[in-house]
Amino acid sequence: MREASVTRTTAETSVEVAVNLDGTGRYDCQTGVGFFDHMLDQLARHSLIDLTIRAKGDTHIDDHHTVEDVGITLGQALTKALGDKRGIRRYGAFRLAMDDAQVACALDLSARPYLVWNLTFPAGKIGSFDTELVREFFQALSTHGGITLHVDLIHGINAHHIAEAAFKAVARSLREAVEPDPRMAGVLPSTKGAL
Repeated sequence: MREASVTRTTAETSVEVAVNLDGTGRYDCQTGVGFFDHMLDQLARHSLIDLTIRAKGDTHIDDHHTVEDVGITLGQALTKALGDKRGIRRYGAFRLAMDDAQVACALDLSARPYLVWNLTFPAGKIGSFDTELVREFFQALSTHGGITLHVDLIHGINAHHIAEAAFKAVARSLREAVEPDPRMAGVLPSTKGAL
């Protein structure tokens, strides 16, 4: 089973993440940050990765530490669940439309973290959520998941739709990348001999 659980505790947050890469997209995400929970639910549903998250953070200051530390812990859980990555597709790409917004994502589970972020928001907040935290989450996920991650806004005028399209585009790309490739069963998807 490609499952993993990771716990991260700091002076600022306490985060527990459990993933099942071969799930059905079930989710139970409770971070204390409502909009972020909604985005994490989308990530699980559209990647078909079962995701359980419990996070408590210093949200009396702001949501930054909670969002970033969930990204760190989720990245670590994905890495642990993937193991040596034998037999996976490795690459994923998806272009997702949501009403006015269209976001493209391409990623590589390369163990070489790199984030290319060409996405801006027309507003600084979605409700009480700082839109700059969307990038912070994906930076942490990329770094600690060893993911080369490119996210590009094609167009969009509504900040909520842009953020949700980004999470869904990454989810669909991740779904493709972690899936077993029946033509590569047990084979490492690299000529280097290691990922």
